[in-house]
Amino acid sequence: MITRLIAIIPAVIVTSLYGERGTGQLLVFSQVILSMQLSFAVVPLVMFTNDALKMGKFVNPRWLSILAWTIAVVIMTLNIYLIVTFFFS
Repeated sequence: MITRLIAIIPAVIVTSLYGERGTGQLLVFSQVILSMQLSFAVVPLVMFTNDALKMGKFVNPRWLSILAWTIAVVIMTLNIYLIVTFFFS
């Protein structure tokens, strides 16, 4: 109950001060922050699964490593684009 109240307080404050438009902007801002964190999860995961010492016989094959790194770079590129468009438009 306490953690739910702590989580909802910023939304209630923004809604009461700025109305529906402010709530929408807060939602978009929270999604921008969450998307920035995605790279910090994907890159170590790809590095870990490509390490033969850690993964042993379960290490990614070469084609999967290339695909995983390609996807990680696409995610990081889209996040940079999102951050630039969010803060400079």
